[in-house]
Amino acid sequence: MTREEFKSIFDNNFDIVRNYIYYRCGNTDLATEVAQETFLKVWEKQDSFTSNNVKGLLYKISGDLFISHYRKQKTRLNYHLQVKPESVQQNPEEIIQFEELQKSYNNVLRLMPEKQRVVFLMHRIDELKYHEMAERLGLSVKAVEKRMKLAIEFIRKNLNN
Repeated sequence: MTREEFKSIFDNNFDIVRNYIYYRCGNTDLATEVAQETFLKVWEKQDSFTSNNVKGLLYKISGDLFISHYRKQKTRLNYHLQVKPESVQQNPEEIIQFEELQKSYNNVLRLMPEKQRVVFLMHRIDELKYHEMAERLGLSVKAVEKRMKLAIEFIRKNLNN
């Protein structure tokens, strides 16, 4: 692999890998660190690297690195979505209700199974279509649809309780 080929792979896939790890951990700094480690591994293994399934390989390496980091640190995952209220004037009661809803939503996301959460956040934040998520995660479209359905059911069930 030439330096130009590596640069092209890096430029085209860094944000995708970082977002994938961000969805798994909810930590931007950790996601960036794991994405950088992923490309370092690709550079180190460039002799045995083939560009047949670049994205799949990057997802596999980054996923493995994330799990390794998680095991080493033994930290709890913390998922927070930065939901900002509209700039409309709200009374204190509405602000409190919004904060309670946001807290409940974040708690439900934290409790949601990881596979469902990854699909849900890829759809909601990146606005990816099911076939795009299936390609990135190495799943069938039906598997993505099922995970999304389960994620929505999980949110409905746990937000109402």
